[in-house]
Amino acid sequence: MLVSGKIEKYAEYSQFDSLKSFNNTIEMFLADHKKDFTKGELVAFKRLVRFSAKYVGVANAKIGTLLKAINEKLNGFGISRSTFERMLRKAKDLGILSIQNTVKSKGGKGHNVYVFNTFDALQEKKMTYCDNHETPTGPKDEEANFEGETINLFKTNNIKTLKTRKQVPLDSTYTASYVPKEFVQAVRPFFDHAHVIEDFWKSVYLDTKNISDIVEPDTITYTAIDAFKQAVRGYKLGKVKTNLVRYFTGTFKKLMDKAYSELPFQVFSINN
Repeated sequence: MLVSGKIEKYAEYSQFDSLKSFNNTIEMFLADHKKDFTKGELVAFKRLVRFSAKYVGVANAKIGTLLKAINEKLNGFGISRSTFERMLRKAKDLGILSIQNTVKSKGGKGHNVYVFNTFDALQEKKMTYCDNHETPTGPKDEEANFEGETINLFKTNNIKTLKTRKQVPLDSTYTASYVPKEFVQAVRPFFDHAHVIEDFWKSVYLDTKNISDIVEPDTITYTAIDAFKQAVRGYKLGKVKTNLVRYFTGTFKKLMDKAYSELPFQVFSINN
């Protein structure tokens, strides 16, 4: 059990390397799960996010302090403690938040420490790609096997709570070699996470594996980059109703179908 203390004491629990990556994670989470919260719960969630900026993704403010800040911001029309606590339960169940209890040095219950999870932590909980799974471990197995499936970054029915494993974020420099460098460079400014970039590219691979011997690799790569840019633009304009990977996949399919149909006839000839 942690001992109560100042926020500096819990800096090591931060899972983010920058405020930008933290904000990206929160935006993606809300894009997929905003509908799961009431208006009051969203107010509570966003206030907790704001209190987690100093040591990115970590907060130790008392609920009373957070409620007071919300009340002042809304000119007296704040939210109840029960609303805030419901938000915490939902955020924890959806995998974006971990909550550590503390005790006072002289005894008694202390404040909570709230730790936001990265994409990598969420993905580790929800899904694992396994091409050669040979030994089933039964219903207690923490990993779900996916072979050739498009990733849903925040698919709630795949959430598994991993309490003991230390999560180690991997930035874009750790992206698998099968992902073209040009695509990595295009995605990195928005999502500097190896697993997230790989998830986008797996959608590309699945949609083009049957035509990879017909279409030039560069055509596929730059069509994917164009699709990603359009997906980001669609997200910023509020057009993404599911999640960004799924929206990207649909956009890529449309652009790839167009590129495929415009290829010269001789490309399809079996006589080379």
